[in-house]
Amino acid sequence: MISCPFCSTHSLALLGENRLAFAIRDKVPARPLHSLIVTKRHVSDIFEATPEEREALHLLAAEIRAAIRLEDPKVEGFNFGSNIGIAAGQKIFHAHVHLIPRRSGDTPPPPASPDD
Repeated sequence: MISCPFCSTHSLALLGENRLAFAIRDKVPARPLHSLIVTKRHVSDIFEATPEEREALHLLAAEIRAAIRLEDPKVEGFNFGSNIGIAAGQKIFHAHVHLIPRRSGDTPPPPASPDD
């Protein structure tokens, strides 16, 4: 069995946590201060998480977002989401969401659909 890098929190530098989730910096950040909010319980993706776990992820993401804004006032926006499945680019099969700070002059954000 392959070990899960998110299941061994003693080796991770936590940015914050609550009862059901914890936050860390992404080891391969898309942008500076790119963070991951992760369920403490091992489930493959956020759709496998309980409603309480999903709410814990969201609450912790809001806390980390506020901390990032304090740390870097140039942050003007965020990408917030999860890659689910190999076809979507998921590499670690433990539920987590990405919180990616965006600044003016960054690489262009992902395109929006014409209906947005």
